[in-house]
Amino acid sequence: MARFTAEAGSARLFWLRGGRLATGLVALAVTLLGLLAFTFTLSHLSPVDPVLQIAGDHASESTYAQVRSELGLDQPLLMQFWHYLTHLAHGDLGISRLTNSPVASDLLRTFPATIELATCSMIFGAFFGIVLALVAAWKPGSLVDNLARLVSLLGYSVPVFWLGLLGLLLFYAVLHWSAGPGRLDDIWIYTLEPKTGLVLIDSWLSGDPEMFRNAVAHLWLPVVVLGLLAMAGITRLLRAALLEESSKEYVTLARAKGASRGRILLLHVFPNVRGTLITVLALSYATLLEGSVLTETVFAWPGVGRYMTTALFASDTPAILGSTLLIGGCFILLNALADALTYLTDPRTR
Repeated sequence: MARFTAEAGSARLFWLRGGRLATGLVALAVTLLGLLAFTFTLSHLSPVDPVLQIAGDHASESTYAQVRSELGLDQPLLMQFWHYLTHLAHGDLGISRLTNSPVASDLLRTFPATIELATCSMIFGAFFGIVLALVAAWKPGSLVDNLARLVSLLGYSVPVFWLGLLGLLLFYAVLHWSAGPGRLDDIWIYTLEPKTGLVLIDSWLSGDPEMFRNAVAHLWLPVVVLGLLAMAGITRLLRAALLEESSKEYVTLARAKGASRGRILLLHVFPNVRGTLITVLALSYATLLEGSVLTETVFAWPGVGRYMTTALFASDTPAILGSTLLIGGCFILLNALADALTYLTDPRTR
């Protein structure tokens, strides 16, 4: 009887986990479909006429009608959306009217630069944000705690583009500590063989130490500027989670037994907020991918953000929609990954 009950409990747990997984996958698919519908709607709400962009302002009525038919704009809206999904399933995001090349190829060329900048910024922000939050929760009300709250406030209130311009003025124009905008100086930018698209790795693989140092000199300032944004969010949310967890009864009991505050914080409190930490890190990384638009523009960083900004000024609708879809898809997938990791690492969420 006990064996039958155990087997029944295991089967029930299996079906519950399978149902939760299926529900999560359906929710992810619906969210992605909603993003696709949103980007498709944006293309039709744009005041720019794609037919006139191709045919020209002085095109005849017959030419206008022919181009409109070739683009499929004379078909019903649902049929246009179906064709949009079909082309997207084959990796076709359209042709950029600015570069005259496939948008998918442009994004494959520019996305590694954004990934490199966002990842390095995330490492910087996560390390200092977690350390600062732990020290602030260890001694609440202290000087370090007040510093943590000040960093969080400044990180949320100071615009990224203003901080980037100020950093260029101070560290590039005045102190000459930074190599300035771009990823490399002109002496190396045309000689570097792009193997991975990541300038740090490619310059390291080139075997030229001067090129690698130049890549680091170009990278560190935008990393610090963008990393401060992640650092502010991580410090604020993790500090609040640690202080809330520290107020629970098991912490009071551990302190009554003589355990030190630092030991309790590192061995008991911090592991119990790992779900919150995973969510914060995922959201921060997604925010860095999205917030890199202004940073890449200020530092002339040839990533997706700068590509999107250039497309906006040129009214390049396919490039704008492709960039929006890429960043939005990353945001959705990172959220789904955070939920999955929280489910796997925190038994309280099961």
